[in-house]
Amino acid sequence: MAFSHVFYHTTLPKDVVKIIRDDLLKFDPNLVESLVGGGGPEGNPIKDIRKAKNSWIPATHWSAGFIMHYVNLVNKDNFGYDIDGIQGDTMQYTVYDEGEYYTWHQDEGIESLYKPIADGPNSGNSEARIIDYVNSNTQLIRKLSFSLQLSDPSEYEGGQFQLIDDTGKSFVAPKEQGTLIIFDSRLRHRVRKIKSGCRKSIVGWVVGPKWR
Repeated sequence: MAFSHVFYHTTLPKDVVKIIRDDLLKFDPNLVESLVGGGGPEGNPIKDIRKAKNSWIPATHWSAGFIMHYVNLVNKDNFGYDIDGIQGDTMQYTVYDEGEYYTWHQDEGIESLYKPIADGPNSGNSEARIIDYVNSNTQLIRKLSFSLQLSDPSEYEGGQFQLIDDTGKSFVAPKEQGTLIIFDSRLRHRVRKIKSGCRKSIVGWVVGPKWR
């Protein structure tokens, strides 16, 4: 029986986590208001859904190799999905300060799939049919999401990472520093409001061919 989400207690020494955090400080000047929608810098600021800050880390950053080791391991042992790699070759360095949050959402859903244009009055349009064929057969979708906990639980209150599985059961992810959370991108999840302090993490999405 496969699980819809996995928590890896990576047991990273605190000194190693500090090295990651210190190295990511160079991305702080690029922090911007987090957006909703899109798989990269595009999207919309909708504060009743999400209030946070983030910057983008290239997948060439050494931390991506560490994360993908665990993603590939859990995919082999649990999910068995056809995956290609990190979406857009970028990860998101995310910072939640006091009062910030991300309400219930999915990273991937049916609404994000390509919508055919050779429909209705365009059904006989050969150019539209070619576009549909190419897009439908080359679209990559989010299959696995991940979140690496960089902050120590003593550094903030609130900010629990919560998921709901297919049965409606709710899970709260461990807040232990260095925990890597890997889950099916279709699961609904949220980050509860930060009551005090600051929560930092690296999040990202692993994509693969459209479900068939």
